[in-house]
Amino acid sequence: MDKIIAVCGLDCAECEAYKASQSNDVEALKKVALSWEEMYHLPALEVKDVTCDGCLSTTGRLSGHCYECDIRLCGIERGVANCAYCNEFEACDKLARFWEFAPQLKPVLEEIRRSV
Repeated sequence: MDKIIAVCGLDCAECEAYKASQSNDVEALKKVALSWEEMYHLPALEVKDVTCDGCLSTTGRLSGHCYECDIRLCGIERGVANCAYCNEFEACDKLARFWEFAPQLKPVLEEIRRSV
């Protein structure tokens, strides 16, 4: 499967929720929900909370967090494919905070930025 780089640099094509959603695998989605509950210390999640057609989707199914993700919402508002294409990339506080949680995504966006 080709890469689907979300606004924050996450590869949706590698996301367990995305893969299970695309194959309509309800059992796998239940496992994702349980896993995310434990991993992120969340209250009980349902299949609908982890069903997702990718962070770039504006009309498809989105997991619960996508609706409130400030990085995703900012990218949509600015009309960029991902943060690497944004003029504010170097000085973005949202990304700086996010990279504390997911530092592995910074090099993904930096590599894209170099090619822009």
